[in-house]
Amino acid sequence: MKTYIEYVMSKNSLTEGHKAPEFCLPDQDENNVCLKDFAGKWVVLYFYPKDNTSGCTKEAQDFTALKGDFESENAVILGVSKDSVKSHIKFIEKKELGITLLSDEETTIHQKYDVWRIKKNYGKEYLGTVRSTFLIDNEGNIARIWDNVKTKEHAEKVLATLKEIKAN
Repeated sequence: MKTYIEYVMSKNSLTEGHKAPEFCLPDQDENNVCLKDFAGKWVVLYFYPKDNTSGCTKEAQDFTALKGDFESENAVILGVSKDSVKSHIKFIEKKELGITLLSDEETTIHQKYDVWRIKKNYGKEYLGTVRSTFLIDNEGNIARIWDNVKTKEHAEKVLATLKEIKAN
């Protein structure tokens, strides 16, 4: 029996270089946020399983710490989970986060981005969020996909990749 989550489905089916799926979701302030709102900007769209859990907190704090660096690269950071707007408000306040969190309670956007998949934990299979990040370029195309993300130094890797892509 495994003591960690094992993902049993293949990697994400979306492809780098293709148009990113459009979305509109409520943020922590109940404003509707759409991908098209960021035309001309780079977007770091990251999906995470649950507010106030250790890995998700670390990831959000790391992105918050680097928010200024991303902004200087003309990029915005958007975190997405199936938690409610209320949960996001509490999470942001409790952990003093400075990034935008979007609520996808029906998992519609999770499914569009192919991050709502079968997971396996302690021998049981269930549908859940596969921690994933999409770097979307200033023209709305997927520039990079990180699937089944490990949170350690992930925000730094995304920033370094953003800088590298923009330099070429």
